[in-house]
Amino acid sequence: MILSSKLPALRLRAQVMAATRAFFVGQGFLEVETPLRVQTPAMEDHIDAEPSGDAWLRTSPELHMKRMVCAGYEKIFQVGPCFRQGERGSRHLPEYTMLEWYWTGVTSEALITQTCELLGALCQRLGKEVFDGVDLGAAPKIYTVRDLFMDLAGWDPVADFDEDRFDLDLVEKVEPVLAEEKVPVVVKDFPAERSALAQMRPEDSQVADRWEMYLGGVELANAYTELTDAAEQRTRFERCARERKARGQEVYPLDEAFLQALAGGMPACAGIALGMDRLLMRLLGTDDIADVVAFSMS
Repeated sequence: MILSSKLPALRLRAQVMAATRAFFVGQGFLEVETPLRVQTPAMEDHIDAEPSGDAWLRTSPELHMKRMVCAGYEKIFQVGPCFRQGERGSRHLPEYTMLEWYWTGVTSEALITQTCELLGALCQRLGKEVFDGVDLGAAPKIYTVRDLFMDLAGWDPVADFDEDRFDLDLVEKVEPVLAEEKVPVVVKDFPAERSALAQMRPEDSQVADRWEMYLGGVELANAYTELTDAAEQRTRFERCARERKARGQEVYPLDEAFLQALAGGMPACAGIALGMDRLLMRLLGTDDIADVVAFSMS
């Protein structure tokens, strides 16, 4: 799409960004900014950071924002660019815009309601509720990972996790069914192996208090009740480092500043990351993420 033809999409983008900021300010959240260039990217299994001199460009603002939560910031949000190496496709850009927010004193369940309220506020601002066949103003359908995989793939990834099988079945068997839903969909209770920074459910240590939201089969948001145990978080980071090394991936230094802040005490908290470009894809009704940004790397 040539740049001059993107004007309607970029006007929509500006409206959505303004309405999003107004929504959070109206709910008493403080807008913050954290560094784009970081010394220690978050250690995650399949996310690679883009080098920037002797540092990296952030893959998300998560660890810095959690340091702010540890310092007493109770309700914060941020909208800004993030970067991931090697990601380019119809739903992925190496540079993309993330909305991320943290709220103390709640669990991830509260963020389901809040995310739906955000979608409702955007619908009100834009003057309609149905976008690309999905009613964003409707109550979400909620499924567990276990139930979806048992029904659609014939196995339980919580009881017997298999990484390769999980990824394949998610793409080939689960997400196509979610794409048929005409309302937002929440998939919750992920296996522990897919929840590096999330709290486990107290009644089942194999299940994380984590959920993802889909719109028209496109993953939009990822939320969880935050892990507050510094020793457990260090153990998970170290395990991830060993697994990345075994796969030949770059191993990043541990973020000792974050771990020290966590050890000093983090209140009960939930956090969520929402891909603004993917949201705009659904609002615009396009299957190519490049259509919702002014410029994208080819």
